[in-house]
Amino acid sequence: MSAKPFAFPIKVVPEDIDFMGHVNNARYLNWVQDAVLAHWRKLAPAEEVSGKAWVALKHEITYRKPAFLEDDVIARTVLESIKGARAFYSTVIHRGEEVLAEVKSSWCCIDAETLRPARIGEEVARFFFPREQ
Repeated sequence: MSAKPFAFPIKVVPEDIDFMGHVNNARYLNWVQDAVLAHWRKLAPAEEVSGKAWVALKHEITYRKPAFLEDDVIARTVLESIKGARAFYSTVIHRGEEVLAEVKSSWCCIDAETLRPARIGEEVARFFFPREQ
């Protein structure tokens, strides 16, 4: 079961470019983090957004093509599943029809006060996985 894809637009800026003239590989992971957090902020209830934080557990990234200064890039991220405090995302970074990178990542939801893992309950999961009508 996966949720509807979430599109996160990205503008490549000079700080993203490395000595080889294209986006540094590490920036792609920042983009994934930005997309996942934007997805959470957009769909989760306000009290969940303010009371929870996310920590990356694992990223598996496949680079396909480089991105360059001023490219218009989109990160399309999909929440594939939630298990307890963990969320599993798939993100594809595009420039137009070209796939630049594919990323599988897992995240741990934590309580913003205690910094301990926080289970994602069914009532919150419903915002991300709405039942078919």
